[in-house]
Amino acid sequence: MMEAPPRPSRESVTTINDDGSRRFIHPSAVSGRFANWRAILALVLTATYFALPWIRINGHPALFLDVAHRQFHYFGLTFLGQDIWIAFFVLSGLGFCLFYVTALLGRVWCGWACPQTVFLDFARRIDRWCEGDATTRRKLHRTPSSFGKTIRRFAKHSLYALVSLLLAHVLLSYFVSLPRLYTMMTQAPGENWGAFVFVFLIAGALWFDLAWFREQFCIVLCPYGRLQSALIDSDSLVVGYDTQRGEPRGRKGTEGAGDCVDCLRCVQVCPTGIDIRQGLQMECIGCTACIDACDSVMTKIKRPTGLIRYDSRHGFAGKPTRWLRPRILLYTALALFGAAALTAATSTLKSAAVGLTRVTGIPYVVENGVVRNQFLVRLQNKRNAPVTFQIAIAGGPPSLRWSGAEGGVPVGSLGEEMRTLVLTLPRADLQGEPPIRFRITSSDGTVIEKPATFLGPIIP
Repeated sequence: MMEAPPRPSRESVTTINDDGSRRFIHPSAVSGRFANWRAILALVLTATYFALPWIRINGHPALFLDVAHRQFHYFGLTFLGQDIWIAFFVLSGLGFCLFYVTALLGRVWCGWACPQTVFLDFARRIDRWCEGDATTRRKLHRTPSSFGKTIRRFAKHSLYALVSLLLAHVLLSYFVSLPRLYTMMTQAPGENWGAFVFVFLIAGALWFDLAWFREQFCIVLCPYGRLQSALIDSDSLVVGYDTQRGEPRGRKGTEGAGDCVDCLRCVQVCPTGIDIRQGLQMECIGCTACIDACDSVMTKIKRPTGLIRYDSRHGFAGKPTRWLRPRILLYTALALFGAAALTAATSTLKSAAVGLTRVTGIPYVVENGVVRNQFLVRLQNKRNAPVTFQIAIAGGPPSLRWSGAEGGVPVGSLGEEMRTLVLTLPRADLQGEPPIRFRITSSDGTVIEKPATFLGPIIP
């Protein structure tokens, strides 16, 4: 007789044996309203991941991180290398949104939208295709090696590898674009060895995760489960068990027993191997599999559903859930402040960038009674269309003259041009070090001014 798996305990991690070795779990398939919605969302998220490199906006993929050319395209907006500071607001904003959602809805990100959860759900479908249902997989795991077992395992791991390679190649296309990716795939690995190594390192990590690491990523590696203890409170929505209604447990018809019949169906479907009836636990990712499993059992025995459900700990205790509470108000205020700061920061961005430096060497030259200064101007076009820059110089004495870009400077799409500007002034007209302004106007209406100083010998 096969040894029954031990019941989960809050005192230890279910997926670790007493000797410290790994205990593999094989969660059962589950169906229900939450499972259906999660499957639809997983398909939408996966389709989005695959589709973004194909969707072109203003001539570039919707999301294209062109690191080689220091250009980042985001849904029609183009950011150059000097705009990378915007990433601070974006990344911190995404992290803050995750904290905000956790305070309200618990670990809804982990159970519904995290790539680890989405891809692992697809991997479990591969398990069922190749090795059967959960009961069959548990038996197969315990049986000695055989030809049939080897064939099933080989098929399963081959599919893992194909999925991992596909995901890794799509990830690379976010950095090199699809046409460039196709060109790389038709060439020898040595011609693009950096991209080749990148793909196989990512694919290897994905295969390792899908084939072996699995729920250990959520339990051991990801810090989010530990952070939730600081992010949620008694009014945050979590997946939980109604002890007032379910306890004491007993078979149907047992006098004085609660609604829970201790069928362990909620444990069998849990992807991290916990027993949700033991209360909120770090390993719970909020995937709602136990809700669907319990609801199906309650429906069969003709009892009300919702024994396991989404609710706050106050709600499970029969108290009202407070949506407006100090931490939510604080998070809202911080979110508004961050949005205002991001809006103010992005409003300063222009469709062009101008760099102005004095030519290295001596700061000025005096020749035939004329003082000469030289500046190097760098013009960058952030638009996906060519523009022409007009340069004008304001300030300084009326006799100040300049040359180097009188007819305008055309710059191609996302291109860059450099010009040397020569400024001259009769020495007799030089009074101190007069300030001047370079005014650069692009054909799309962008105006940028750069201050400078005309240097020369000081006449006592």
